[in-house]
Amino acid sequence: MSDMLNRPKLSKHIWLIYSLAVILLGFIWYFEWIIGAILTVLLVLSFYYSIKVEKELSVETEEYISTLSYRVKKVGEEALLEMPIGIVLFNEEYKVEWTNHYIHKVTEVEKIVGESLNIISENLLPQIKEKEEEEEFHIPINNYEFRVILKKDERLLYLFDRTEQADLEKLYFNDQTVLFFIFLDNYDEITQNMEDTIKSQLNSEVTAFLNQWAHDNGLYLKRTSQDRFLAVGTKEILNHLEQTKFDILDDMHELNSELDIPVTLSIGIGVGNASLPELGHLAQSSLDLALGRGGDQVAIKDDTGKVRFYGGKTNPMEKRTRVRARVISHALRDLVRASDRVIIMGHQAPDMDAIGSAIGILNIAQTNGVDGYIVFDPNDVSTGVYRLVEAIKAEPSIWQHFIDPESAEDLVTSRTLIVIVDTHKPSMVVSKRILNKSEYRVVIDHHRRAEEFIENPTLVYMEPYASSTAELVTELLEYQPKGKKLKMLEATALLAGIIVDTKSFTLRTGSRTFDAASYLRAKGADTILVQQFLKEDLNLYIKRSKLIERASIYRNTIAITKADAGDVFGPVLIAQTADTLLTMTGISASFVIAERNDGKIGISARSLGEINVQIIMEQMNGGGHLTNAATQLEDTTIDETEALLKDILDEYYEGRESE
Repeated sequence: MSDMLNRPKLSKHIWLIYSLAVILLGFIWYFEWIIGAILTVLLVLSFYYSIKVEKELSVETEEYISTLSYRVKKVGEEALLEMPIGIVLFNEEYKVEWTNHYIHKVTEVEKIVGESLNIISENLLPQIKEKEEEEEFHIPINNYEFRVILKKDERLLYLFDRTEQADLEKLYFNDQTVLFFIFLDNYDEITQNMEDTIKSQLNSEVTAFLNQWAHDNGLYLKRTSQDRFLAVGTKEILNHLEQTKFDILDDMHELNSELDIPVTLSIGIGVGNASLPELGHLAQSSLDLALGRGGDQVAIKDDTGKVRFYGGKTNPMEKRTRVRARVISHALRDLVRASDRVIIMGHQAPDMDAIGSAIGILNIAQTNGVDGYIVFDPNDVSTGVYRLVEAIKAEPSIWQHFIDPESAEDLVTSRTLIVIVDTHKPSMVVSKRILNKSEYRVVIDHHRRAEEFIENPTLVYMEPYASSTAELVTELLEYQPKGKKLKMLEATALLAGIIVDTKSFTLRTGSRTFDAASYLRAKGADTILVQQFLKEDLNLYIKRSKLIERASIYRNTIAITKADAGDVFGPVLIAQTADTLLTMTGISASFVIAERNDGKIGISARSLGEINVQIIMEQMNGGGHLTNAATQLEDTTIDETEALLKDILDEYYEGRESE
């Protein structure tokens, strides 16, 4: 084809040759006219033949080009109308102006032109309005999935079928390996004094129960020790188990009733696009979270670090032992003695438990001959601990060890031991900068473990079964050297922390709680002084009463009250209001919503154990215990917070009713 298209260009060369030939003939005619005549005839014949050939080639070329143009045009029309790619033109009102035949075939709709883009897919119009300029997105149409390229300026859509690709992605996603670490929460405690025959029966029943569950769900299960199992499955199996909200936990409760042996399960699951060793680490981390939150629940962690929880609807059994308290106490003693000083921090807006337990750790440091300091922000003191702080100020031997965060930073060295009490979240400590200045960190807390946790702690003593951190610190004090006597105010501060967190020994109170209180009373704790610390201001009492007056009942047994927009309440008053509502007849849970001093919307949640308020608050970026939890929200209103809370409560109850 290229040769034929180039030949017409030779005509210029031919004319040049003929021009030169004519000039040459002129010379020949001048000298030899006979030869010139002969050559002239030949030249004329040659010229005629060249013109004829040139004309024929030109006709053939024109015919070829005409045929090729038609074919290209024909192919373009067929490609536009018949190729398996959807093309849609729409107007400014988002109505279809033109489509190719492929769109009719996919949508199975005869009349599309003139209709809204919603006729193609309900997801199409919202996506177009959200996007800017040229962007891609995916939409479903009938049983297909399409990749859509939007050219907004031209009001043009290209739709490419990606159904097979989506199916492959789904198959790959569903076949991802998932590891399950299953732990019998209180197996050692239950079987410690159990007869061999009963223990054998328990092992047989539990193994048979888990094997049946694994078989029904397509899991591979292997018992790795007396209280541990390993299961291997796929993401598709995990999705099914999540839809059932892991009803194996409830089935285990029924088995407990039959055997009259209170064994519960904790399951840690690792999932994601990760290697097997990484999945193993994720599963173990999930199991640690589940156990740290009290057990009897499932924790799922993926490769992005996101965690989901199921279960945890029952009060955990008390599992900690005197042996563990003694081991932790001795380990803490060794860490204290190896440090140059001890810096103690509680959480922001400290309560009685945080201050009391910090004073207890200060006594442990001094008992072991090491200087201790409590990080205290005088601008972050609530009315609930004001009287305790005033009493501490009147005791110079204690008050001199309270320092502000800036002074504490100057004291921290590479050998300083930092002890965090009554919290395990780095975002909640008094000073995060202090936390990061030393590698030696100890965490002592009684809250259920959350996703956020202090990195690489040297020692962790977390017991969600304890009433308070003050109770844990009191037990640690019992196993410390007897060199320094516990002062009356120190013992009273610890007792105040226990009394406040247990609501005067009515909630989360075990036998160990009374043992700790008895020890403190023997060391001189003044119960009358505790009552003075807990006395309320009359104006605050009236303010709380007005908040209670606004309470309404939701789902028959839930009390919800919210303050007026603009009315500011302290976190202690919000918590006290929730506690008071819980004492009313017929109330199983209470939620108090109000604006806080820091501008956030605070929610304080309480329950008698029938409702797990921790799970509800975690869905609002909060946390706490099964019966005591809270959260703070930003960039929202009180009415919006109440609506969100009710939606979460509805979902919680619907999930329980479907189980």
